[in-house]
Amino acid sequence: MSRQRAQELLELGSATLGESGARAMAARIKPAWRGATVAAPATPVVCTPGDNLAIHVAVASAPSGSVLVVDVGDVAELGYWGEVLTTGAEARGIAGLVIDGGVRDVAALTAHGFPVFSALIALRGATKEQAGTVGVDAHVGDVLVQQGDWVVGDIDGVVVVPRDRIDEVTAAGRARAAKEAGFFDALRSGSTTVELLGLDVAPIRVEGV
Repeated sequence: MSRQRAQELLELGSATLGESGARAMAARIKPAWRGATVAAPATPVVCTPGDNLAIHVAVASAPSGSVLVVDVGDVAELGYWGEVLTTGAEARGIAGLVIDGGVRDVAALTAHGFPVFSALIALRGATKEQAGTVGVDAHVGDVLVQQGDWVVGDIDGVVVVPRDRIDEVTAAGRARAAKEAGFFDALRSGSTTVELLGLDVAPIRVEGV
């Protein structure tokens, strides 16, 4: 069921889901490498700013198939994640990473094909000794993330589907996708978006066309 769920969410995509009740993360959260996609239940992680000990603990303890969703606080410009953590995460069946901070070793992440969505790329590493939490609510990309919420990331960005609304949001996403498919057919047949969306064009001045 989880695999089927993930496949459907990926097919709908973050943009459609974001218009269907999912919570869209801030635009700064982007794929670290071209083609990265993920759809999986979340394990939220909160780090002390500048330290990634909680991430190491999450890789060692998070459920297989989950995506780590990490809040690093107000010290974003560090490489909190790289190839070593990626290798460990792959070995434990972690599905991906969403982090409101920096990552590094991007060429290696690309080669591994490990889905990573981050706020930036940064060279300097973090310490590994400060307090943090795993599995406790986190705010990542300006969105509340709880254990078991579904996270969907692709080229358009990252959205969070609350665990208690997954069926509702998925159904709304299906309906929106079906409606847009009808739009595509109508547009190819000569209709315009102005007509299909019932737009009020009065504010627009048009000359010489």
